[in-house]
Amino acid sequence: MTAAAKTDARDLTALNWLVTGGCGFIGRSLIAELMARGVPMGRIRVLDNLAVGSIADLEELAPALTDADWSETASGIGLLVGDILDADRAAAAARGADILVHLAACTGVPGSVENPMFDCRTNVVGTLNCLEAARHGGARRFVFASSGAPLGLVDPPIHEKVVPRPISPYGASKLAGEAYCSAYHHCFGVEAVALRFGNVYGPLSTHKNSVVAKFIRRALAGETLEIYGDGHATRDYIFASDIADAVIRAATTAGAGGEVFQIATARETTVLEIAERLKAVLAARGIAGVEIAFSPPRQGDMPRNYSDTTKARQMLGWQSRMTLDEGLAVTADAFLARRAAS
Repeated sequence: MTAAAKTDARDLTALNWLVTGGCGFIGRSLIAELMARGVPMGRIRVLDNLAVGSIADLEELAPALTDADWSETASGIGLLVGDILDADRAAAAARGADILVHLAACTGVPGSVENPMFDCRTNVVGTLNCLEAARHGGARRFVFASSGAPLGLVDPPIHEKVVPRPISPYGASKLAGEAYCSAYHHCFGVEAVALRFGNVYGPLSTHKNSVVAKFIRRALAGETLEIYGDGHATRDYIFASDIADAVIRAATTAGAGGEVFQIATARETTVLEIAERLKAVLAARGIAGVEIAFSPPRQGDMPRNYSDTTKARQMLGWQSRMTLDEGLAVTADAFLARRAAS
């Protein structure tokens, strides 16, 4: 790790963090990590339209204080309920923020294929609104959640030098977001960093429709695990705490502004292997007899996808730490604990 890639815990606690989509899975995972590293609750603010996550979800971490000002001594996290398509609300949320982490988005390929216009408005215009809010609000750093989807059909491992050729509206909208981040860095001095996340999973993913969360929910409900295609499609599955660490490093590492990073494990895993590993994890916890079924492949899905994370390791001093087997076990235990408590 280079000296420039080091982060300082004291710096984290002195910064005001705005997290768009902060009531969602990745947002709450990031907030939990910030709090674990000593960031006061009152230095964390969330902008969320509550379309997916809820106030109750956020309050599993800390009390939510509606429209609260920044304060080191606050008794909770500031929550502004609003949509990133509302430019005025985004601007109000960003006032006083040092770091703007932009996670709010339409996520996933199927929804973008079904309604490409809504995907575009949210992921392109919404991102532009947040960049404008960061620009005029004086945020030091803007961290944008992207994915491997902008790159399209390329032979993995994917990396930052691949020419993007998206094959889905979702990939196109995320590529537009990356492009606006680059433009705002060069034209307006907004230190925007784009992180291309792998397939994120973890304990707080109960509302997610991603593979791991969906498979666990279906298994606990006694339903079949549905795989689209023959199960040999591959993805790079990364645990939420590793994503949170990458976001924090991207927000605080000198020289990262204007860059794009692949954030994943650099390992390729088939969907069928995920299903089989989860079956074993759940069987060890008394959930046996889970079956697998195959359906036709979905339009826009990439057959193979995993990342080369060399650049993130060299510039951010970051690499994933959680193994897949450990991460699946932790995630399954969290889902089981939530079911037992309900």
